[in-house]
Amino acid sequence: MLSKKLLVRFATACLFVCCFVFSGKQAFAQRDKIPTDEAIIKKGEGLFKEYICNSCHAVDKKVVGPALAGVYDRREIDWIYSFVKSPGKMINDGDPQAVALFKEYNQVMPNQDLSDEQILSIMAYVLHTEENPPVEAAPAATATGAEGAAQAGGVPSEYLNVIMVTLIVVLVLLLVVLVIIINFVSRYLKDKKQLSAEDEEIVNEKFSVSAFLRSPTVIGIVTFLVITLAAKNVIDGLYTVGVQQGYAPTQPIAFSHEIHAGTYEIDCQYCHTGVEIAKNANIPSVNICMNCHSQIKTDSPEIQKLYAAQESGKPIEWVRVHNLPDLAYFNHSQHVTVGEIECQTCHGEIQEMAVVEQFAPLTMGWCIDCHRNTDVNTQGNGYYDKLVEMHNATSKTPMKVADIGGLECAKCHY
Repeated sequence: MLSKKLLVRFATACLFVCCFVFSGKQAFAQRDKIPTDEAIIKKGEGLFKEYICNSCHAVDKKVVGPALAGVYDRREIDWIYSFVKSPGKMINDGDPQAVALFKEYNQVMPNQDLSDEQILSIMAYVLHTEENPPVEAAPAATATGAEGAAQAGGVPSEYLNVIMVTLIVVLVLLLVVLVIIINFVSRYLKDKKQLSAEDEEIVNEKFSVSAFLRSPTVIGIVTFLVITLAAKNVIDGLYTVGVQQGYAPTQPIAFSHEIHAGTYEIDCQYCHTGVEIAKNANIPSVNICMNCHSQIKTDSPEIQKLYAAQESGKPIEWVRVHNLPDLAYFNHSQHVTVGEIECQTCHGEIQEMAVVEQFAPLTMGWCIDCHRNTDVNTQGNGYYDKLVEMHNATSKTPMKVADIGGLECAKCHY
């Protein structure tokens, strides 16, 4: 009897193991259906960011929605296709898995206008990221000393203080030496006989501080210094007219780039739709905000302001931060698409700003320095072939923006 019980238990255990192994093979069979082609992975990464999937999902952790790693092992691929396209419909139809996700996260993902091929490419990107997790780069050491001065483009204030102190010490030493020389000459002349009356009067003359301060020479020097300092302050003030570096106005809605561009890594191009194709980057309209916030943080007082703007039909009156004078021409698409300039070059670490502020001075000199120091990206652009050939014939340095007319007045002033 005991042997029969053991036999039954052994058979049950074997059946359980076989079922487990079989189900595991089925799960990994789903993984095997995910393409690993580099071009498809790149396309999936672009779609993942374009459709701001990263605002609600991460590969390795829960955000607003579940982590995406292993989704091809947990769900049938056909089910994933249907759910991504119409999650609300599947929930309303009573699909058990869709309903379970809704109960767990209390969010309904907006319908996504994606083809099966596009969804599969996104899963390819997720699988690639899962199997090849990004390595966090070690924080770069802060530049100090002469290196920091070179990167900053000026002399550090610490160096200026050292120079000023050194000059003061040198002047004091010169004054001490001068006093010693005067005393030595005076004693020598006093000991010398047959001095004229005028020379004797000069030798015996006592130093008067009040007379010294009232002398025309001292008055002239002080007047010159005061006028020079006043003129310098006036000139410095004139140079700052129209320069609003550090300007960080209060906005009608407390929008945080730190959360959207930093934490959720939403591409700048999703909200600023014109940055790659037009002169202006564009301020996002309410409907772009509502793509997410029709479902996310709907009870937030700041999000309620979005709803009020949508109902009223009036645009949100955002306060402009970066403002160039009308006499200056600047084209975002030229710099971002052709020049491949990062947003942070002009706007600073925008992904770390809870409140946006003007990072760069945006002055003429600042722009010219950039044109003088920036290499032209000529790779894969036949437009530059002849220019590169002509430049290399006369110079061994890389071709800068200044070399192709970047300093011509008419480029920015038309």
